[in-house]
Amino acid sequence: MSSGYDRVVQPAAGDEALENHLGGDEAKNYRQYEFDMVAPHVGRSMLEIGSGLGHFAEQFLPRLDRLVVSDFDPYCVEQLRKRFDGRADIDVLHFALPDAVPMEGQVDTVVLMNVLEHIEADSEALRSLAKVTKPGGRIVIWVPGYMQLYGDFDRKVGHVQRYTPKTLTRTVAKAGLDIDVIKPINFLGGIAWWAAVRRGGVGYPDPRLVKIYDRTVVPATRLIERFIRPPFGQTVFCVARVPRT
Repeated sequence: MSSGYDRVVQPAAGDEALENHLGGDEAKNYRQYEFDMVAPHVGRSMLEIGSGLGHFAEQFLPRLDRLVVSDFDPYCVEQLRKRFDGRADIDVLHFALPDAVPMEGQVDTVVLMNVLEHIEADSEALRSLAKVTKPGGRIVIWVPGYMQLYGDFDRKVGHVQRYTPKTLTRTVAKAGLDIDVIKPINFLGGIAWWAAVRRGGVGYPDPRLVKIYDRTVVPATRLIERFIRPPFGQTVFCVARVPRT
């Protein structure tokens, strides 16, 4: 079954990875934005899907008793093993959804940052994750929003789709999960993305533009979203819950 990753024409990690610029050193404010959105929903044990080089997951270590990181890309898995070598409280997995998660026991939180959009069988992938999540536990989902923003960048990195709250709700419900939170976020980022990618024809993130975006758009977006719920955004954020019964 195709996951969408077979269409990726750029490496999943490393200096040339297109998606790295969105969460790399050029975008420190954006990285903090991601962490601040996700952290309130993370318990004492966490599985991250698509961990890349491990930067995001590492931020949670002070609050965790157990961390499991994972990736489908051999380069990423190798780097994760090097990064967390000698840590008995950290496991590294090599697999690709929607396959069963090769993990012993369960965690109370699963985190997917820009992963689900790569997987055609997205509900099946969430069902696989629910099996390794404790009843009542959370699956935190961060995905690109709105097909109106779909462009050459999405095709290059193997995005099967971009979501809306409605389409993601349907995917989550089909997996048998409940929803605690679902909303569009990064409203100004969505406008900037539309202008650059859909109208401007930009095929990949320019690190120089990412720096400008990070210093101006991200802080403004965070301020606005403290007071209003945006009608759309560059991202859709969801906290799904595994039923207790």
